[in-house]
Amino acid sequence: QSCHRPAGPRAGPEPSSGGLPEGVEYIPTRKKGKNPMKPVGVACYSLYTRTRLGYLFYQRQVKKARERYPHGHSTPQPCRFPGVKILPIPVLSNNYSYLVIDTGSGWAAVVDPSDPLAVEAAIEEEGVMLEAIFCTHKHWDHSGGNAALRQRHGSCKVYGSALDAIPELTKVHPCRRRSPLADREKVSVGCLTFEALATPGHTVGHMVYVLDGGPDGNPPCLFSGDLLFLAGCGELFEGSPETMLASLDMAVGLGEDTLLWPGHEYALECLTFASLLELDNPALEQKLRWATQQRQEKRSTCPSTLGEEQTYNPFLRTHRPELQAALGLRQGGGEHPDAFRARVLKEVRRRKDLYKAT
Repeated sequence: QSCHRPAGPRAGPEPSSGGLPEGVEYIPTRKKGKNPMKPVGVACYSLYTRTRLGYLFYQRQVKKARERYPHGHSTPQPCRFPGVKILPIPVLSNNYSYLVIDTGSGWAAVVDPSDPLAVEAAIEEEGVMLEAIFCTHKHWDHSGGNAALRQRHGSCKVYGSALDAIPELTKVHPCRRRSPLADREKVSVGCLTFEALATPGHTVGHMVYVLDGGPDGNPPCLFSGDLLFLAGCGELFEGSPETMLASLDMAVGLGEDTLLWPGHEYALECLTFASLLELDNPALEQKLRWATQQRQEKRSTCPSTLGEEQTYNPFLRTHRPELQAALGLRQGGGEHPDAFRARVLKEVRRRKDLYKAT
């Protein structure tokens, strides 16, 4: 209790213009030649994100998932460190919400509450007080439970980027009287400290949240939403390959021991796809065998570590000659290394989209 502070942003480095990380320029996919989606896909995406039809579709998803997976799509495996407990909550058909608990004070935060009933059940079972909702982006399968939880927990604040239309977003910054959250702002929940990082690409306002390891030396935890999955990354709905590459590089820079808690259970699909690109990667083969066993038993595959991910995740291996050769790509004369890596990322994403479509 002595550690408890009201949830709210703490002073950090001055955020850059527009809420994006310094040096990162947002390049919308809707510019000519930048849009990877066909016109029908663009129309459906706009309906999903900008109209009530999207919310109705989300409600239908929730209803069907509750009927098909009454106990969740996976068996949750709580993770405990000194002073903190992380509980993955399997929701919808493959999403994860996360209840992050400061065990000393009993205060908690939830990341991406897709299904408010499942999240509320976890809150009641753990006997904790919800202080904050951290929303990675606006898509309903990550933000759809915000309103119901805010109604039940009136003092709870909803955090996210002002660049995304996140439901129930806490509007006024208590210190600077502006909309939260900006890049690299910090929020305290009990004795826990979360840092928000702007990671555009999947959406223009996508953010990830990093739980600091604290004085006990716990590993940092990255709640990555749809930026990064085990062996995968999010689709480029509102950003270019260059933008997504910069966001992924930022995530990798958090350190190899950082635990990755993704927004979806896509491990088996992503690892299988990756194995088609790199035919001789022992780390990938081992992880695929492990994930296959886990999913056969309906067990979650998270967390992994960022160190692990760099050995088998093709979206984090754009610098590797073996992946470049497998894709049949060569760096052009005078081509900047990062421009070439963005081209590699674009090709991996294109092939992954085709693989998913089949």
